[in-house]
Amino acid sequence: MTAIKTAISIDEQLFQGVENLASEMQVSRSQVFALAVEEYLRRHQNQKLLQAINEAHADGPDEAEIELRRAWRRSQRRLVEGEW
Repeated sequence: MTAIKTAISIDEQLFQGVENLASEMQVSRSQVFALAVEEYLRRHQNQKLLQAINEAHADGPDEAEIELRRAWRRSQRRLVEGEW
């Protein structure tokens, strides 16, 4: 993977926090920033996926899905009735 240098401006307190974390983790500041951005991107992608899933199910189940659930419940009930 090719590394690309970039410059950013951050608050001094945040910079000090990154310095402390890098020292504690025994990694470079660049590594801390890279890990933080990877985590942020992962969270953002997960949030977009959740939003898409919620939008897909916003209208609720259609009649075919409702009937399928009923059939599953009947089948499950038959399977466990003999166990009790």
